[in-house]
Amino acid sequence: MSGYRKRIGFILAVMALILTQSSCGPKAADAHEDSRQEASVKILATIFPEYDWVREILGEQAANVQVDLLVDSGADLHSYQPSVKDIMDIASCDLFIYVGGESDSWVQETLKQTDRPGREVISLLEVLGDAAKEEETVEGMEPHEENENQGTEPSHGPEYDEHVWLSLKNAGIFCGAIAEKLAEIDPDHGETYRENAKSYQGKLSRLDRQYQEAVDEASQKVILFGDRFPFRYLVDDYGLSYYAAFAGCSAESEVSFQTVAFLAEKADEKGLSSILVIKGGDQKIAETICQNTRSGNQKILVMDSLQSTTGEEIQQGAAYLSIMEDNLNVLKAALE
Repeated sequence: MSGYRKRIGFILAVMALILTQSSCGPKAADAHEDSRQEASVKILATIFPEYDWVREILGEQAANVQVDLLVDSGADLHSYQPSVKDIMDIASCDLFIYVGGESDSWVQETLKQTDRPGREVISLLEVLGDAAKEEETVEGMEPHEENENQGTEPSHGPEYDEHVWLSLKNAGIFCGAIAEKLAEIDPDHGETYRENAKSYQGKLSRLDRQYQEAVDEASQKVILFGDRFPFRYLVDDYGLSYYAAFAGCSAESEVSFQTVAFLAEKADEKGLSSILVIKGGDQKIAETICQNTRSGNQKILVMDSLQSTTGEEIQQGAAYLSIMEDNLNVLKAALE
């Protein structure tokens, strides 16, 4: 058993002890009932896009539902490790929404060990089904190595690109699935959830068309990331090509001279005016690539992958749609 699996096993054992102790005596039971009265439904989402979609679909009913975000500290999804509290929250929620990729390898054991009647679960990758894309390594990219922080054993099946939320088309599918699941949990407001989802899907579709129009009008159809590349679903939606230093789920942070030289050459060959990075990432690789191009004057632009949104940003009004609108503006600049 790996160190990571041992950690999860230890957390589950501690949680079982806590739950056993807290269930003893009428006071604990009364406290549980009081908590359930405060919020008739409890929803837990692992990442910000899921959390924001739920809020949009709930609409005014959000005042009667407790919606929590598991990863709200700005931590990267790929290196996240759950705490005892996180697992207890999963055990007690009515709906748990997660991505379902390699970074969520801890979830299956947690769900198994905390199984209880009535809890519903949505895995984005399962909802996407055959439309999920396998992780890919494009020309010039550093080879993808397994994330040692996860401590998982080598996978014998395909490793899927987890960043499914960065496709507006996918987002519409996920919102439909969330609305249906909410209608099952709270049938009295089922039609409201479906109508809210339909309205929000319309906004997603309008933004999707704006992306396609921007790409259709651009003379440049190639982007280059001096960073990890989580935007595979987005570029495939609009027929763009890309080069990058690392795959989207890569745990690597060091880049070889060969990769830098290749990407610098591609920036020259394609006449690229910009090199892209993801929000929160280190721009040093992008700067090094720029320094090795003939002109050395490419701009470094930042796109938000929405996987490390903080609680503070949410309080300041962060929303999936507005962030994707900002990404569109960045993409337009990169395609000039």
